[in-house]
Amino acid sequence: MEVNEELKKEILSLVPQQAPFRFIDEIISLDEEKITGAYRFKEDEFFYLGHFPGRPITPGVILIETMAQIGATAFGIYLMACQKKMRPSEMDKALSLFSSVDGVEFKGIVDPGERVIVKGNKNYFRKGVLKVETTMERENGEIVCWGTLMGVVANL
Repeated sequence: MEVNEELKKEILSLVPQQAPFRFIDEIISLDEEKITGAYRFKEDEFFYLGHFPGRPITPGVILIETMAQIGATAFGIYLMACQKKMRPSEMDKALSLFSSVDGVEFKGIVDPGERVIVKGNKNYFRKGVLKVETTMERENGEIVCWGTLMGVVANL
């Protein structure tokens, strides 16, 4: 399936998480083996008030969720559409869900206002289960965190 800007926007529209819990602004590139997406953490995100007062940093669980929304959810929607040989919006109602995380390691912190790039490389996709090696980088290419994520496509 040809990946153009229209298809990227279509996939984004199908990602089920919404504000204030949506951590994907754009899909930069996408094919059947890998995805690259981005998100800018807004300075007024709800979690900064308590994490940590006076020195806000993005919680690790939110970094994992960001990697999952890009590397498992959006990627899973695309791969399922490819497997069914149809546009994502033409598929029966299905939900691509993050289901597992393994070996996540953190090398840095993400400050309010910072933009991150998430890259996911497919390990496998079969029977609706996606396993992805995922990294998060700063815009300058410095790695923030990495790990293996899994997602599953559930029919509703």
